[in-house]
Amino acid sequence: MTIGEKMHQTLASLESAAADLKTFALDAQDQTAKQMFSSFANQLEGITQGLRGRVNYIEQQEPQYKVMQPQQQQQRK
Repeated sequence: MTIGEKMHQTLASLESAAADLKTFALDAQDQTAKQMFSSFANQLEGITQGLRGRVNYIEQQEPQYKVMQPQQQQQRK
């Protein structure tokens, strides 16, 4: 697995975790828990944005790290 693929996988995991935390916030009955889950989700979204910016920068500087979409990979064959 290339570094580009690993970074994209990490982004997907972070986005999934943030979505889970938002769901927990919606489902929680306790107001303190709602606020905590929302806060955690917001923190993860900030981390995700930072990592996405880094991924974009790396892909511009080092095109070999760019992860192609499955359709693009099939077209190249």
